[in-house]
Amino acid sequence: MTEDKTQSLAITGRRRFLRNASLSTLSAMIGADIVFGSSMPKEYVPVVFQDDDPYKLFKKHKDLIILNNKPWNLESQPHILDDKVTPADKMFVRNNGLIPEKVDKATWKLTVDGEAVKATKSYSLEDLKSKFDHYTYQLTLECGGNGRSEFYPPASGNQWKTGAVSCASWTGVRLRDVLEDVGLTDKAVYVGYHAADTHLSGNPDKEPISRGVPMAKALQDDTLLAFSMNGEDIPLAHGFPLRLVAGGFPASASGKWLNRISVRNIVHDGAKMEAPSYRVPCKPVAPGEEVANEDMCIIESMPVKSLITYPKTGAIIAKGQTLEVRGHAWAGELEVSAMEVSIDFGQTWQKCQLEKPVNRLAWQHFKTHLSFPQPGYYEVWAKATDANGVSQPMVVPGWNPKGYLNNACHRIAIKVG
Repeated sequence: MTEDKTQSLAITGRRRFLRNASLSTLSAMIGADIVFGSSMPKEYVPVVFQDDDPYKLFKKHKDLIILNNKPWNLESQPHILDDKVTPADKMFVRNNGLIPEKVDKATWKLTVDGEAVKATKSYSLEDLKSKFDHYTYQLTLECGGNGRSEFYPPASGNQWKTGAVSCASWTGVRLRDVLEDVGLTDKAVYVGYHAADTHLSGNPDKEPISRGVPMAKALQDDTLLAFSMNGEDIPLAHGFPLRLVAGGFPASASGKWLNRISVRNIVHDGAKMEAPSYRVPCKPVAPGEEVANEDMCIIESMPVKSLITYPKTGAIIAKGQTLEVRGHAWAGELEVSAMEVSIDFGQTWQKCQLEKPVNRLAWQHFKTHLSFPQPGYYEVWAKATDANGVSQPMVVPGWNPKGYLNNACHRIAIKVG
């Protein structure tokens, strides 16, 4: 049994115990009488027991920031993302519903259906692993709302700063190979995913999220049905036992706890595919302007962006000391062609060493060394340019109602002397 399955069962067992505990037992655990306890609904779990420690629950680094707990959303801070391949304990968590409690990979099934398949077909995990070739890629996943906290007027939703991004090593089978095995008709337009997470309302007829990708993306070599992350079973919080991974697109397109793929003859119309979710105005709008749903376009490839991961903002160095600066850059479906930093608020820029990606859709690593002319306060700004010559803006880009796609230059504070 994997550690994640053990963890899932432990959580389930604790909740079951609490639901079935007597009023006197719950009072003893709290250390006080539950006044009006006789009015509690049957199998109700008091709030005091509902806030599990996410760091222990998901084995996360203490420097992740908890944005909310229903559903669980945790943000990485830039300085913990310095690894070239993001370790599981430092990877951000983005959920829309409740994580499945009962996951058994021995009986897990993936069903492929929809209007554009020749016949519905199901696969066990063992079927997928034994029937199809395996591929491993480092793939960048970034939340479409990463950077939302900088938009004004504010957009609703989790106020992500800069840490809703990762680049892990994913292993699985190509979605393309499985779709070819199922057999598609010429009506195929879109692939939509379905998963085992639970809607916050608890209503089993509602899906928390069911997004997808166009066929062209589904058929790319590096769009995977992944069963492994960084060489191990995918952690429960990141989609154990099976996840769709479509790097370069908003991470919401990479469905966790995957149990069904629908090949559609229309643009998928699942939960959070409709406007304004994961859409931006098709044309620029003024900040705060209302935008009709029909004027919103689905986000596909993410924009060019970079992140300084060393040093940590607030670093202090001695007068005359040279500072190494390093980080990562990525550009959705494109490659990053240049990386620069500035210490004079964007007046001049210094080129960085930029590594080629280890594979398409992996983030690229940059570094440089900086000298400072005199003691004082400085900011280091980072700017990436993609293969089409498009650079990150120095200010927050076009406002949109949901606060998506903020790819403004990342900046950190430095004090010299």
